[in-house]
Amino acid sequence: MSLTSGDRYEDRVPVLALSTAVLLLGIADSMVNSYLVLFGADAVGLTPLQIGVWASVAAIAGITISWWLGRLFDRRPARTYAIIVILLGAAGYLLLPEVSSFPVLLLMAATVLGAMGAAFPQLFALARAVFGEGAGRRSAPLLRSAWSLAWAVGPLLGTLVLSRGGYSWLMWTAAGVFVAAALTVVVVPRPRSVAVANASPGGTPILLTVSVTLFFTAMFAGGLALPLYVTRALHQQPASVGVLFSACAAVEVVATLGLAVVPAQVDQRMLILGGFGSLTCYHVLTVVSSGLPMLLLGQVLRGVGIAIVGAAGIRYFQDVLAPATGRATTLFANASTAGLLVSGILAGVAVEHFGYRTTLLLCAVAAASGGVAFGLGSRRRVGSRGPEKIPSNA
Repeated sequence: MSLTSGDRYEDRVPVLALSTAVLLLGIADSMVNSYLVLFGADAVGLTPLQIGVWASVAAIAGITISWWLGRLFDRRPARTYAIIVILLGAAGYLLLPEVSSFPVLLLMAATVLGAMGAAFPQLFALARAVFGEGAGRRSAPLLRSAWSLAWAVGPLLGTLVLSRGGYSWLMWTAAGVFVAAALTVVVVPRPRSVAVANASPGGTPILLTVSVTLFFTAMFAGGLALPLYVTRALHQQPASVGVLFSACAAVEVVATLGLAVVPAQVDQRMLILGGFGSLTCYHVLTVVSSGLPMLLLGQVLRGVGIAIVGAAGIRYFQDVLAPATGRATTLFANASTAGLLVSGILAGVAVEHFGYRTTLLLCAVAAASGGVAFGLGSRRRVGSRGPEKIPSNA
């Protein structure tokens, strides 16, 4: 993010605070989510069906709460929303090791655990509101790189804590990191007064939303099929799966940081279409791979695609739906969550009935279809109505 000498210190503090908050949020989120299924099965004794229902309830609650808070943010932008949902999530994970009742787990998923799903879009919306339209556009790649870095570090940290203290200490440690993330948000300056419209211009960009859902459906479904394909079809060692995912995470961090310095003159539409193409090519290359070198090359394509769509996509949604920053960021995040919701079932059915290679090819088709939907939906940019200034809140 370019800063002038006059505002360098003033902007550096919120950049550091927001990046740290996203990093801490991602570390805690990846620590618990990497082992939440095992916690439900081993510590609580849930059946696979109960685990699936539990995860789905949490995801649906996250979409609903995010949708509500996104509109609330657009009417009165504030740091308070992010702080509250993060603290609610921290309280939920603090209590989770003591809960063994499935109905209580569902209640927690629908409330405190589901609320955590709103934290990610709230922090990105807050960044746009704090920095404004100029520097705010460059904040998305920086924050997305912090999130990618967190997911490269968090699972390893979770493994260490789990091996030393079990599931209870894993949940309690994550709760502590969540609290640290909430406290970091307090350091972020109050958002500026922003321009809002009574109704978002042009309504919901349906094709753009569908495109993001298809992209993340392909990404998550492919991620579920890849370990089985690598170990069973290509007969690679299980440790190679970790190498592949770590390589993807590293590429994603570098590529996302690179987006922060991409000149504003670069066509964002074509850049994002390139991200869809990159994920499509990854699945095709993986299908024809015969060993680890080609698989690693595929992870480079995967990391680049995720970085572009994950970071530039948020920024694009914010531009299209400006000045409804909260609604735009929430819409993008909820579209990715919807992709996660449907990917598990689709991947399981596809692998069982069609095999690993066909499943990966179907993921390529989904990613390519998402690119077509994005291309059609982005042909005409949506303009904003006349702004009305409203005050910010704490």
